[in-house]
Amino acid sequence: MKGLTDIAGILVGHASDYDGLTGCTAILCESGAAAGGDIRGSATGTEEWDLLHPHHVTERIHAVVLAGGSAFGLEAASGVRRYLEHKGVGFETGAARVPLVPCAILYDLNVGKSSARPTREMGEAAASAATEEAVVEGAVGAGTGATVGKLFGLGRAMKSGVGSWTVELSGAYAGVKVAALAAVNAVGDILDPATRAIVAGARIAPNAMEFANSARAMKSGVQSGFSRANTTLVVVATNARLNKVEATKLSQLAQLGVARAINPVNTMSDGDVTIALSVGNATAPVDALGVAAAEATAEAIVRAVREARTLGGVPGLKA
Repeated sequence: MKGLTDIAGILVGHASDYDGLTGCTAILCESGAAAGGDIRGSATGTEEWDLLHPHHVTERIHAVVLAGGSAFGLEAASGVRRYLEHKGVGFETGAARVPLVPCAILYDLNVGKSSARPTREMGEAAASAATEEAVVEGAVGAGTGATVGKLFGLGRAMKSGVGSWTVELSGAYAGVKVAALAAVNAVGDILDPATRAIVAGARIAPNAMEFANSARAMKSGVQSGFSRANTTLVVVATNARLNKVEATKLSQLAQLGVARAINPVNTMSDGDVTIALSVGNATAPVDALGVAAAEATAEAIVRAVREARTLGGVPGLKA
């Protein structure tokens, strides 16, 4: 299993700054993808989001960029556009081909160096590194500076990163796949979807590994350390043929996986987004694809913390 690159036509590349602890991830669909998006968080940073709306005149996009650096990281998308333009990929306008590249960012300026942000050059490097090989997971790309469990501040948080997973349908829909990639930077705790046990999150003390249970603490009135600096970014892709309306619905159904794996989630301090891509010609109903998308998303989120090592003084689960 390779994660998002299990979907033919999808390439993934990372660029990481391990000195500044930030980075970006380029998800390329050079032949074009029908796409839709959904925003559930309240502290979101995006670029070219209107491309994902069903009413937008363009039918297909050519890449998605996920980046750290807060709003500064949106610059990385320019590098991906430049890379695709040089390859002749984009929307034909008559005078030029214009690559259509939505971008979403997360806040990592409080980890590593606040002056380090993904640049246009970093975006171009991520795009040029994009491959159909298995997705590299953990503290890499957009997840380089990602953390989770920040209700009590960064001193009691845990390291996160990028995770990816694929679910394959069966029976009448054999051969249909839905895969997810998540860059996880949530204020909440990460849960095992099967047991609801906390896998990673806010700890009871800076030197402890016992979990404080952020949802329970929030209900008791704890709000210290709460800031609008958290986001979970998810891209799901399928080899099933969808139009933009159907892709938008798939992005909405994928959000159910975010809710299964993060608690609390979609808060006033999170900028949670999902983007869905359709690049194939297989056939399956959106509802069945949505069940698979939620499963793939939840597992990708859990993998983002399980594959993340300690960085910037923030403890990770990966040895």
